[in-house]
Amino acid sequence: MARWPDRFIDMQLTSLETKLVNGWQKGFPLIPRPYAQIAEKMGITEKDVIAMLASLKERGILTRVGAIVRPNTVGASSLVAMAVAPERLDEVAQIICAEPQVNHNYERENKLNLWFVVTASNNTELDEVLYRIEQKTGCATVKLPLEKAYHIDLGFNV
Repeated sequence: MARWPDRFIDMQLTSLETKLVNGWQKGFPLIPRPYAQIAEKMGITEKDVIAMLASLKERGILTRVGAIVRPNTVGASSLVAMAVAPERLDEVAQIICAEPQVNHNYERENKLNLWFVVTASNNTELDEVLYRIEQKTGCATVKLPLEKAYHIDLGFNV
């Protein structure tokens, strides 16, 4: 079960916002003015696309627009696990998601029951993020090293 901060619950998207989010998670145009091409295909202006993305980010619906690259080829990343008391899962998940370097977290059914991914510009920054999380939650973090890479389709319709 994914754990999201309260700010993500019951967020409403307009039909145009849904079309933007669902339509451009894949096949994003790699051209000098990608938002102009997206706008043309959606029947709106480039300015509208940029304003919609800014609104989605401001409302906490989008955290970033950018490429996904193989782990640890640019910067540093790690899958991390924590053992969290069941009654604290929501609280700790919200603390974790408040870190800009964390893009998602989810509950697992074992002692290490809360897992998340951290990305940072380098290993020092990654360790600083984990230290802050440990200080704020009182729970130890366990970095899980990548042993074998798998390609996962990361497009999610809303």
